[in-house]
Amino acid sequence: QVQLVESGGGLVQAGGSLRLSCTVSEGRFRIHEARWYRQGPGNQRDFVARISRGDSTNYADSVKGRFTISRDNARSTVYLQMNVLKPEDTAVYICNADLIDDVVIRPNYWGQGTQVTVSS
Repeated sequence: QVQLVESGGGLVQAGGSLRLSCTVSEGRFRIHEARWYRQGPGNQRDFVARISRGDSTNYADSVKGRFTISRDNARSTVYLQMNVLKPEDTAVYICNADLIDDVVIRPNYWGQGTQVTVSS
């Protein structure tokens, strides 16, 4: 069963950087469109960033200018580069993607999440 596998989370001091990765587990699937969400201590899942099939991007206001979403189609991977991290960025970051297998789009796959903790 195809999965999204995230990595790159960890503990970092405020002002630091991390890069998250989200990779499709089966090579025959590619990422059509992808989004990052985050879930904080209150368990609310908030939108962080999106990248479209054509590489257009959208960001939550709280991360604009600090986070960058990008993709490597050859590796079926989406990245979230996070700079100037703040303690309020602490959350589980979760990848969500629509996959494509040849011409069939298979929507709404979720990763397991990766913990990001920013200390003050």
